[in-house]
Amino acid sequence: MAVNESIDQQLDQQRKKIHDLLADGLETDWQHRAYSDAEIQRVVQALQALPPDDLEGQLRIAGFTLTPYVSEEDPEIEQACATCMYYITHSRYCALPELKLGVEAEWSCNVWRI
Repeated sequence: MAVNESIDQQLDQQRKKIHDLLADGLETDWQHRAYSDAEIQRVVQALQALPPDDLEGQLRIAGFTLTPYVSEEDPEIEQACATCMYYITHSRYCALPELKLGVEAEWSCNVWRI
């Protein structure tokens, strides 16, 4: 039980840090959505090239935002972590192997998948 509480606390701290970085204006690559296999590979390879503790780099490359992304071409689809296949609801966690971050349901990134 104590291990899970410790992990939950670490993820909460990470979420707060991510929120603060994005709220303070960290520029991310949110405009370039990774829809094709080639685009996904570009993002994944860029993430893999980062040191594992480079949180700002991960946020920049993955194009994180504090709000869901809605494209002009498809406005009825809201791209938020909550609807992504990598989002683990009960943990509020992104399980994309190249990210593995504590996230909030309403956030979004450019490798969102349904």
